[in-house]
Amino acid sequence: MSNSSGKILVTGGAGYIGSHTCKALSRRGFTPVVLDNLDNGYREAVRWGPLESGNLLEPRSLASAFERHEFRAVVHFAAYAYVEESVRDPALYYRNNVVGSMNLLDAMRRAGVESIVFSSTCAIYGVPSRMPINEDEIRNPINPYGRSKLMIEQLLDDYSGSYGLRACSLRYFNAAGADPEGEIGESHDPEPHLIPNVLSAGAGRGRRLKVYGNDYPTPDGTCVRDFVHVADLAEAHCLALEFLADNPGSHAFNLGSEQGYSVMEVIRTAETELGLIVPYDLAPRRPGDPPVLVADSLRAERELRWVRRHSGIAEILRTAWQWEKLRAESA
Repeated sequence: MSNSSGKILVTGGAGYIGSHTCKALSRRGFTPVVLDNLDNGYREAVRWGPLESGNLLEPRSLASAFERHEFRAVVHFAAYAYVEESVRDPALYYRNNVVGSMNLLDAMRRAGVESIVFSSTCAIYGVPSRMPINEDEIRNPINPYGRSKLMIEQLLDDYSGSYGLRACSLRYFNAAGADPEGEIGESHDPEPHLIPNVLSAGAGRGRRLKVYGNDYPTPDGTCVRDFVHVADLAEAHCLALEFLADNPGSHAFNLGSEQGYSVMEVIRTAETELGLIVPYDLAPRRPGDPPVLVADSLRAERELRWVRRHSGIAEILRTAWQWEKLRAESA
Protein backbone atom coordinates (compact mmCIF):
# COMPACT_ATOMS: atom_id res chain seq x y z
CA MET A 1 0.00 0.00 0.00
CA SER A 2 1.88 3.01 -1.25
CA ASN A 3 -0.49 5.34 0.58
CA SER A 4 0.13 4.26 4.19
CA SER A 5 -2.92 5.63 5.90
CA GLY A 6 -6.36 4.47 6.90
CA LYS A 7 -7.66 1.77 9.17
CA ILE A 8 -6.55 -1.85 9.26
CA LEU A 9 -8.65 -4.42 11.14
CA VAL A 10 -6.34 -6.57 13.26
CA THR A 11 -8.13 -9.60 14.67
CA GLY A 12 -6.38 -10.93 17.75
CA GLY A 13 -4.39 -7.71 17.94
CA ALA A 14 -4.21 -7.83 21.74
CA GLY A 15 -2.03 -10.94 21.53
CA TYR A 16 1.70 -11.43 21.19
CA ILE A 17 2.41 -11.14 17.46
CA GLY A 18 -0.72 -9.07 16.86
CA SER A 19 0.31 -6.30 19.25
CA HIS A 20 3.79 -6.07 17.74
CA THR A 21 2.23 -5.83 14.29
CA CYS A 22 -0.09 -3.05 15.48
CA LYS A 23 2.97 -1.06 16.54
CA ALA A 24 4.61 -1.66 13.15
CA LEU A 25 1.44 -0.63 11.30
CA SER A 26 1.15 2.54 13.37
CA ARG A 27 4.72 3.48 12.52
CA ARG A 28 3.77 3.28 8.85
CA GLY A 29 0.85 5.66 9.33
CA PHE A 30 -2.00 3.17 9.58
CA THR A 31 -4.55 3.05 12.39
CA PRO A 32 -4.80 -0.55 13.63
CA VAL A 33 -8.29 -1.32 14.92
CA VAL A 34 -8.06 -4.36 17.18
CA LEU A 35 -10.89 -6.89 17.31
CA ASP A 36 -10.29 -9.17 20.30
CA ASN A 37 -12.32 -10.89 23.00
CA LEU A 38 -9.28 -10.73 25.34
CA ASP A 39 -9.52 -14.47 25.93
CA ASN A 40 -5.78 -14.85 25.24
CA GLY A 41 -4.92 -11.19 24.73
CA TYR A 42 -4.32 -8.21 27.00
CA ARG A 43 -6.07 -4.86 27.00
CA GLU A 44 -2.82 -3.09 27.93
CA ALA A 45 -1.24 -4.39 24.71
CA VAL A 46 -3.74 -2.38 22.62
CA ARG A 47 -1.81 0.89 22.46
CA TRP A 48 -1.78 2.05 18.85
CA GLY A 49 -5.47 2.20 17.98
CA PRO A 50 -8.96 1.46 19.29
CA LEU A 51 -10.17 -1.85 20.70
CA GLU A 52 -13.38 -3.42 19.42
CA SER A 53 -14.50 -6.13 21.82
CA GLY A 54 -15.75 -9.04 19.79
CA ASN A 55 -15.52 -12.67 18.80
CA LEU A 56 -15.29 -14.11 15.30
CA LEU A 57 -17.89 -16.69 16.30
CA GLU A 58 -20.36 -13.86 16.91
CA PRO A 59 -21.29 -12.42 13.48
CA ARG A 60 -23.08 -9.47 15.12
CA SER A 61 -19.89 -8.18 16.75
CA LEU A 62 -18.07 -8.58 13.43
CA ALA A 63 -20.79 -6.72 11.54
CA SER A 64 -20.74 -3.96 14.14
CA ALA A 65 -17.00 -3.41 13.71
CA PHE A 66 -17.31 -3.22 9.93
CA GLU A 67 -20.21 -0.78 10.25
CA ARG A 68 -18.30 1.59 12.56
CA HIS A 69 -15.05 1.61 10.60
CA GLU A 70 -14.01 1.73 6.97
CA PHE A 71 -11.16 -0.78 6.72
CA ARG A 72 -8.57 -0.85 3.96
CA ALA A 73 -7.54 -4.42 4.77
CA VAL A 74 -7.52 -7.11 7.45
CA VAL A 75 -4.65 -8.74 9.32
CA HIS A 76 -5.96 -11.95 10.86
CA PHE A 77 -4.31 -13.38 14.00
CA ALA A 78 -7.31 -14.49 16.06
CA ALA A 79 -6.97 -18.24 16.65
CA TYR A 80 -6.22 -20.87 19.23
CA ALA A 81 -2.62 -21.94 18.78
CA TYR A 82 -1.53 -24.68 21.18
CA VAL A 83 -0.63 -27.99 19.55
CA GLU A 84 -1.12 -30.14 22.64
CA GLU A 85 -4.51 -28.58 23.40
CA SER A 86 -5.62 -29.14 19.81
CA VAL A 87 -4.87 -32.85 20.14
CA ARG A 88 -6.94 -33.02 23.33
CA ASP A 89 -9.86 -30.99 21.96
CA PRO A 90 -9.90 -30.79 18.15
CA ALA A 91 -13.52 -29.58 18.01
CA LEU A 92 -12.50 -26.42 19.86
CA TYR A 93 -9.87 -25.68 17.22
CA TYR A 94 -11.95 -26.39 14.15
CA ARG A 95 -14.87 -24.33 15.48
CA ASN A 96 -12.83 -21.36 16.66
CA ASN A 97 -10.19 -21.21 13.95
CA VAL A 98 -12.01 -22.40 10.83
CA VAL A 99 -15.60 -21.29 11.45
CA GLY A 100 -14.38 -17.99 12.91
CA SER A 101 -12.29 -17.35 9.80
CA MET A 102 -15.23 -18.10 7.51
CA ASN A 103 -17.31 -15.57 9.42
CA LEU A 104 -14.55 -13.00 9.01
CA LEU A 105 -14.21 -13.61 5.27
CA ASP A 106 -17.95 -13.31 4.78
CA ALA A 107 -18.01 -10.04 6.75
CA MET A 108 -15.19 -8.75 4.53
CA ARG A 109 -17.16 -9.65 1.40
CA ARG A 110 -20.25 -7.83 2.65
CA ALA A 111 -18.18 -4.74 3.45
CA GLY A 112 -16.20 -4.82 0.19
CA VAL A 113 -12.81 -5.29 1.90
CA GLU A 114 -10.61 -7.19 -0.55
CA SER A 115 -7.25 -7.81 1.17
CA ILE A 116 -6.25 -10.05 4.08
CA VAL A 117 -2.93 -11.09 5.60
CA PHE A 118 -3.32 -14.35 7.48
CA SER A 119 -1.26 -15.62 10.40
CA SER A 120 -0.50 -19.17 9.29
CA THR A 121 2.12 -21.61 10.59
CA CYS A 122 4.84 -24.05 9.65
CA ALA A 123 2.69 -26.68 11.40
CA ILE A 124 0.84 -27.11 8.10
CA TYR A 125 3.86 -29.06 6.78
CA GLY A 126 3.75 -31.78 9.45
CA VAL A 127 6.95 -33.85 9.32
CA PRO A 128 8.63 -32.51 6.17
CA SER A 129 10.55 -34.66 3.72
CA ARG A 130 13.48 -32.25 3.45
CA MET A 131 15.22 -29.38 5.21
CA PRO A 132 15.05 -26.46 4.99
CA ILE A 133 11.33 -26.27 4.21
CA ASN A 134 10.17 -24.16 1.27
CA GLU A 135 6.63 -23.28 0.29
CA ASP A 136 6.41 -26.16 -2.20
CA GLU A 137 6.82 -28.79 0.51
CA ILE A 138 3.87 -31.19 0.83
CA ARG A 139 1.38 -29.85 3.37
CA ASN A 140 0.54 -32.74 5.67
CA PRO A 141 -0.11 -31.44 9.20
CA ILE A 142 0.03 -33.98 12.02
CA ASN A 143 -2.14 -32.21 14.58
CA PRO A 144 -5.54 -30.47 14.57
CA TYR A 145 -3.96 -27.04 15.09
CA GLY A 146 -1.95 -27.38 11.87
CA ARG A 147 -4.92 -28.87 10.03
CA SER A 148 -7.14 -25.97 11.07
CA LYS A 149 -4.62 -23.48 9.70
CA LEU A 150 -4.30 -25.41 6.45
CA MET A 151 -8.09 -25.39 6.09
CA ILE A 152 -8.05 -21.60 6.42
CA GLU A 153 -5.35 -21.31 3.74
CA GLN A 154 -7.57 -23.42 1.48
CA LEU A 155 -10.51 -21.12 2.23
CA LEU A 156 -8.37 -18.15 1.20
CA ASP A 157 -7.39 -19.87 -2.04
CA ASP A 158 -11.03 -20.62 -2.87
CA TYR A 159 -12.33 -17.18 -1.89
CA SER A 160 -9.57 -15.66 -4.02
CA GLY A 161 -10.46 -17.77 -7.04
CA SER A 162 -14.21 -17.23 -6.80
CA TYR A 163 -14.65 -13.82 -5.16
CA GLY A 164 -11.48 -11.90 -6.02
CA LEU A 165 -10.05 -11.90 -2.49
CA ARG A 166 -6.39 -10.85 -2.22
CA ALA A 167 -4.67 -12.97 0.43
CA CYS A 168 -1.23 -13.55 1.91
CA SER A 169 -0.67 -16.52 4.23
CA LEU A 170 2.43 -16.01 6.35
CA ARG A 171 3.73 -19.35 7.60
CA TYR A 172 5.65 -18.55 10.76
CA PHE A 173 8.21 -20.76 12.31
CA ASN A 174 8.83 -20.10 16.04
CA ALA A 175 8.00 -16.51 16.96
CA ALA A 176 10.22 -15.33 19.80
CA GLY A 177 11.74 -12.29 21.48
CA ALA A 178 10.11 -8.99 22.41
CA ASP A 179 9.85 -5.41 21.20
CA PRO A 180 13.46 -4.09 21.13
CA GLU A 181 12.20 -0.86 22.74
CA GLY A 182 10.65 -2.80 25.62
CA GLU A 183 7.07 -1.58 25.12
CA ILE A 184 5.44 -4.98 24.62
CA GLY A 185 6.41 -8.63 24.77
CA GLU A 186 5.21 -12.17 25.31
CA SER A 187 2.65 -12.63 28.09
CA HIS A 188 0.82 -15.95 27.92
CA ASP A 189 -0.87 -17.59 30.88
CA PRO A 190 -0.08 -20.43 30.97
CA GLU A 191 3.08 -19.90 28.93
CA PRO A 192 3.56 -22.65 26.32
CA HIS A 193 6.66 -21.36 24.56
CA LEU A 194 10.23 -22.40 25.12
CA ILE A 195 12.16 -19.13 25.43
CA PRO A 196 10.01 -17.37 28.06
CA ASN A 197 9.92 -20.60 30.07
CA VAL A 198 13.71 -20.89 29.81
CA LEU A 199 14.07 -17.33 31.13
CA SER A 200 11.48 -17.75 33.86
CA ALA A 201 13.17 -20.91 35.12
CA GLY A 202 16.60 -19.29 34.89
CA ALA A 203 15.40 -16.30 36.89
CA GLY A 204 13.94 -18.53 39.59
CA ARG A 205 10.46 -17.11 38.98
CA GLY A 206 8.89 -20.21 37.52
CA ARG A 207 8.96 -23.95 37.75
CA ARG A 208 11.89 -25.96 36.51
CA LEU A 209 11.85 -26.12 32.74
CA LYS A 210 10.44 -29.26 31.14
CA VAL A 211 12.37 -30.55 28.15
CA TYR A 212 9.90 -32.65 26.18
CA GLY A 213 11.77 -35.54 24.62
CA ASN A 214 15.48 -36.25 24.35
CA ASP A 215 15.23 -39.17 21.91
CA TYR A 216 14.52 -37.32 18.66
CA PRO A 217 16.78 -38.00 15.64
CA THR A 218 18.73 -34.77 16.22
CA PRO A 219 22.35 -34.19 17.33
CA ASP A 220 21.47 -33.91 21.05
CA GLY A 221 18.12 -35.71 20.98
CA THR A 222 15.97 -32.62 21.58
CA CYS A 223 13.68 -30.88 19.09
CA VAL A 224 15.24 -28.40 16.66
CA ARG A 225 13.31 -25.24 15.85
CA ASP A 226 13.79 -22.10 13.77
CA PHE A 227 13.30 -19.01 15.99
CA VAL A 228 12.34 -15.75 14.28
CA HIS A 229 12.08 -12.42 16.10
CA VAL A 230 8.56 -11.10 16.59
CA ALA A 231 9.59 -7.63 15.38
CA ASP A 232 10.75 -9.13 12.08
CA LEU A 233 7.43 -10.97 11.79
CA ALA A 234 5.55 -7.73 12.43
CA GLU A 235 7.46 -6.03 9.63
CA ALA A 236 6.59 -8.89 7.27
CA HIS A 237 2.87 -8.22 7.79
CA CYS A 238 3.30 -4.60 6.71
CA LEU A 239 5.25 -5.71 3.64
CA ALA A 240 2.54 -8.27 2.83
CA LEU A 241 -0.11 -5.52 2.82
CA GLU A 242 2.02 -3.55 0.36
CA PHE A 243 2.51 -6.65 -1.76
CA LEU A 244 -1.24 -7.31 -1.99
CA ALA A 245 -1.88 -3.81 -3.29
CA ASP A 246 -0.05 -4.78 -6.50
CA ASN A 247 -0.58 -8.55 -6.60
CA PRO A 248 -4.06 -10.10 -6.82
CA GLY A 249 -4.63 -13.73 -5.91
CA SER A 250 -3.66 -15.90 -2.97
CA HIS A 251 -0.02 -16.17 -1.90
CA ALA A 252 1.99 -17.95 0.81
CA PHE A 253 5.36 -17.16 2.35
CA ASN A 254 7.54 -18.89 4.94
CA LEU A 255 8.92 -16.63 7.68
CA GLY A 256 11.88 -18.00 9.61
CA SER A 257 15.49 -17.28 10.46
CA GLU A 258 16.72 -20.22 8.33
CA GLN A 259 18.75 -21.42 11.32
CA GLY A 260 17.76 -24.27 13.63
CA TYR A 261 18.50 -24.51 17.35
CA SER A 262 17.75 -27.46 19.59
CA VAL A 263 16.08 -27.03 22.96
CA MET A 264 19.39 -27.74 24.68
CA GLU A 265 21.20 -25.20 22.48
CA VAL A 266 18.67 -22.52 23.49
CA ILE A 267 19.21 -23.37 27.16
CA ARG A 268 22.99 -23.21 26.83
CA THR A 269 22.85 -19.95 24.85
CA ALA A 270 20.66 -18.36 27.53
CA GLU A 271 23.16 -19.43 30.17
CA THR A 272 26.13 -18.13 28.18
CA GLU A 273 24.62 -14.86 26.93
CA LEU A 274 22.60 -13.89 30.01
CA GLY A 275 24.54 -15.49 32.84
CA LEU A 276 21.61 -17.67 33.93
CA ILE A 277 21.52 -21.18 35.28
CA VAL A 278 18.46 -22.91 33.83
CA PRO A 279 17.18 -25.87 35.88
CA TYR A 280 15.35 -28.45 33.78
CA ASP A 281 13.81 -31.91 33.87
CA LEU A 282 13.36 -34.35 31.03
CA ALA A 283 9.79 -35.29 30.13
CA PRO A 284 8.22 -37.53 27.47
CA ARG A 285 7.66 -36.24 23.97
CA ARG A 286 4.49 -34.24 23.41
CA PRO A 287 2.09 -35.61 20.81
CA GLY A 288 2.21 -33.77 17.51
CA ASP A 289 5.77 -32.39 17.78
CA PRO A 290 7.97 -32.95 14.67
CA PRO A 291 11.69 -33.43 15.40
CA VAL A 292 13.06 -30.62 13.17
CA LEU A 293 11.51 -27.51 11.58
CA VAL A 294 13.75 -25.01 9.75
CA ALA A 295 12.58 -22.49 7.15
CA ASP A 296 13.62 -21.59 3.66
CA SER A 297 12.45 -17.94 3.53
CA LEU A 298 13.92 -17.02 0.16
CA ARG A 299 10.52 -16.33 -1.40
CA ALA A 300 9.65 -13.76 1.29
CA GLU A 301 13.06 -12.14 0.95
CA ARG A 302 12.71 -11.92 -2.81
CA GLU A 303 9.02 -11.05 -3.29
CA LEU A 304 8.15 -9.19 -0.07
CA ARG A 305 11.66 -7.68 0.22
CA TRP A 306 11.69 -8.96 3.79
CA VAL A 307 14.90 -8.44 5.78
CA ARG A 308 15.50 -10.03 9.19
CA ARG A 309 17.04 -7.43 11.48
CA HIS A 310 16.63 -8.99 14.93
CA SER A 311 16.44 -12.76 14.46
CA GLY A 312 19.83 -13.89 15.75
CA ILE A 313 19.26 -16.18 18.72
CA ALA A 314 21.36 -13.93 21.01
CA GLU A 315 19.25 -10.84 20.24
CA ILE A 316 16.04 -12.83 20.56
CA LEU A 317 17.11 -13.93 24.04
CA ARG A 318 18.30 -10.45 25.06
CA THR A 319 15.05 -8.73 24.08
CA ALA A 320 12.97 -11.46 25.70
CA TRP A 321 15.07 -11.15 28.88
CA GLN A 322 14.63 -7.36 28.90
CA TRP A 323 10.85 -7.87 28.74
CA GLU A 324 10.95 -10.57 31.42
CA LYS A 325 12.78 -8.21 33.80
CA LEU A 326 10.37 -5.35 33.07
CA ARG A 327 7.42 -7.60 33.85
CA ALA A 328 9.01 -8.72 37.10
CA GLU A 329 9.66 -5.12 38.18
CA SER A 330 6.08 -4.06 37.52
CA ALA A 331 4.52 -7.12 39.20
